[in-house]
Amino acid sequence: MAEYKLTADRYFEALKEDKLLGLKCNDCGKYTVPPKIVCQECSGSNIEVVEMKGEGVIKTYTVVRVPQEGQESQAPIPIALVTLDEGPCIMGRISNIAPDELSLDVIGRRVEVGHMVIPGDKYAHRDGVIPAFTVQ
Repeated sequence: MAEYKLTADRYFEALKEDKLLGLKCNDCGKYTVPPKIVCQECSGSNIEVVEMKGEGVIKTYTVVRVPQEGQESQAPIPIALVTLDEGPCIMGRISNIAPDELSLDVIGRRVEVGHMVIPGDKYAHRDGVIPAFTVQ
């Protein structure tokens, strides 16, 4: 049975230091982010942990105006889907543009990946960390 080369805990701890870790497949050459037990492209387990560049391009975005229970104080929440320079897509918050100032011209813009700490709620026993994108 395959083992996790990059655990969620290690991924999120690195993210807190603004380091984006991923997995590179030594069989097909593709990258996987966030971490999984196998390559998301070929399902191979010949993978290694790598530090990603942490840059990419916004493919689309949305603004969440009705958040999940316990996160109401954070609404509205601007969320982007970003294709990283290495290939995989990840989702995270847009950190430097106010939700009501977002428009379609943000699509295609370059971003840098950082992090944002989100407070725990009644379902989480601790604060969480998520990717946060600074639009260039």
